[in-house]
Amino acid sequence: MAYVILIISFLLDGILTNYLPFMVNDLSYFTPLLTIVAISIIYPFFQKEEKKYFITILITGFLYDLFYTNLLFTNMIFFGILGLFTSFFYKKISFNPITYLIFLFLDICFYLLLYDFCLFLFNIVPLSIGNITYQITHSCILNLIYGEVLYLLCKYFPHKRRLN
Repeated sequence: MAYVILIISFLLDGILTNYLPFMVNDLSYFTPLLTIVAISIIYPFFQKEEKKYFITILITGFLYDLFYTNLLFTNMIFFGILGLFTSFFYKKISFNPITYLIFLFLDICFYLLLYDFCLFLFNIVPLSIGNITYQITHSCILNLIYGEVLYLLCKYFPHKRRLN
């Protein structure tokens, strides 16, 4: 089930970015980061096999770089850091639909801040606090809805391992 979620999210990221504007000052309110949402939702499926989880998300990050960003190994590293962030929170917090929404919002913010910090550090794109806030606010609606739907599907459909 975890691999199906990851593959569907990966493909939906590509499909939606083709149809939604993705320029610096022309973001849609539905900017997809669905693979990041999938990384945060699949952790309970690998809770007893963390090494397998990290290998899965590193491969996903490499494929994400290869197909979508052309910044080889960048998202692979970011997804690995995001996996550490996710595993830390899953070990410390018991999730319900509300706490999962808050966690997902923090997860998206963490990823975007990490990504923007590296862009700023290497002076690839000029950034400001306004641009970062704009990017975060315009990427939350779709991703939080998608994350909540995935959370509820994973929680209430029968499968081998359940979410909390």
